[in-house]
Amino acid sequence: MSVSVGELRNGLSRFLNRAAYGGERIIVTSRGNPKAAVISYEDLQLFEDLEDASAAREALAEHRSGETISLQELEVELGLVEATE
Repeated sequence: MSVSVGELRNGLSRFLNRAAYGGERIIVTSRGNPKAAVISYEDLQLFEDLEDASAAREALAEHRSGETISLQELEVELGLVEATE
Protein backbone atom coordinates (compact mmCIF):
# COMPACT_ATOMS: atom_id res chain seq x y z
CA MET A 1 0.00 0.00 0.00
CA SER A 2 1.16 3.51 -0.76
CA VAL A 3 -0.09 6.80 0.70
CA SER A 4 0.93 10.42 0.29
CA VAL A 5 2.23 12.47 3.20
CA GLY A 6 -1.10 14.32 3.30
CA GLU A 7 -3.09 11.08 3.40
CA LEU A 8 -0.87 9.82 6.20
CA ARG A 9 -1.32 13.05 8.14
CA ASN A 10 -5.11 12.86 7.84
CA GLY A 11 -5.34 9.18 8.75
CA LEU A 12 -2.28 8.59 10.92
CA SER A 13 -4.06 6.52 13.57
CA ARG A 14 -5.72 4.32 10.93
CA PHE A 15 -2.44 3.69 9.09
CA LEU A 16 -0.54 3.00 12.31
CA ASN A 17 -3.16 0.43 13.30
CA ARG A 18 -3.02 -1.19 9.87
CA ALA A 19 0.74 -1.58 10.24
CA ALA A 20 0.72 -2.60 13.90
CA TYR A 21 -2.24 -4.97 13.91
CA GLY A 22 -2.71 -5.86 10.26
CA GLY A 23 0.95 -6.35 9.44
CA GLU A 24 0.73 -4.01 6.45
CA ARG A 25 3.80 -2.19 5.21
CA ILE A 26 2.80 1.28 4.08
CA ILE A 27 4.99 3.30 1.75
CA VAL A 28 4.77 7.06 2.32
CA THR A 29 5.24 9.14 -0.81
CA SER A 30 5.95 12.79 -1.44
CA ARG A 31 5.18 14.13 -4.90
CA GLY A 32 4.84 10.54 -6.05
CA ASN A 33 8.29 9.47 -4.82
CA PRO A 34 8.74 6.93 -1.99
CA LYS A 35 10.16 8.65 1.10
CA ALA A 36 9.53 6.41 4.11
CA ALA A 37 7.61 3.40 5.35
CA VAL A 38 5.29 2.65 8.23
CA ILE A 39 5.87 -0.89 9.50
CA SER A 40 4.99 -2.81 12.63
CA TYR A 41 7.39 -2.92 15.53
CA GLU A 42 7.69 -6.69 14.97
CA ASP A 43 8.84 -6.06 11.37
CA LEU A 44 11.43 -3.58 12.62
CA GLN A 45 12.76 -6.16 15.08
CA LEU A 46 12.93 -8.73 12.26
CA PHE A 47 14.91 -6.36 10.04
CA GLU A 48 17.30 -5.54 12.89
CA ASP A 49 17.81 -9.26 13.61
CA LEU A 50 18.57 -9.81 9.92
CA GLU A 51 21.13 -6.99 10.02
CA ASP A 52 22.79 -8.59 13.06
CA ALA A 53 22.88 -11.98 11.31
CA SER A 54 24.40 -10.38 8.22
CA ALA A 55 27.11 -8.70 10.31
CA ALA A 56 27.86 -12.02 12.00
CA ARG A 57 28.23 -13.77 8.62
CA GLU A 58 30.58 -11.02 7.40
CA ALA A 59 32.70 -11.29 10.55
CA LEU A 60 32.90 -15.06 10.22
CA ALA A 61 33.85 -14.79 6.53
CA GLU A 62 36.74 -12.48 7.45
CA HIS A 63 38.11 -15.07 9.86
CA ARG A 64 37.69 -18.15 7.70
CA SER A 65 41.28 -17.91 6.54
CA GLY A 66 42.18 -20.50 9.16
CA GLU A 67 42.50 -18.05 12.01
CA THR A 68 40.22 -18.74 14.94
CA ILE A 69 38.87 -16.29 17.45
CA SER A 70 37.03 -16.74 20.70
CA LEU A 71 33.32 -16.10 21.12
CA GLN A 72 34.19 -13.09 23.29
CA GLU A 73 36.37 -11.63 20.51
CA LEU A 74 33.56 -12.14 17.99
CA GLU A 75 31.03 -10.47 20.29
CA VAL A 76 33.36 -7.47 20.68
CA GLU A 77 33.91 -7.29 16.92
CA LEU A 78 30.16 -7.32 16.30
CA GLY A 79 29.63 -4.61 18.92
CA LEU A 80 27.50 -6.87 21.10
CA VAL A 81 29.70 -6.33 24.17
CA GLU A 82 32.40 -3.87 25.14
CA ALA A 83 36.00 -4.99 25.09
CA THR A 84 37.54 -5.76 28.46
CA GLU A 85 41.16 -5.04 29.16
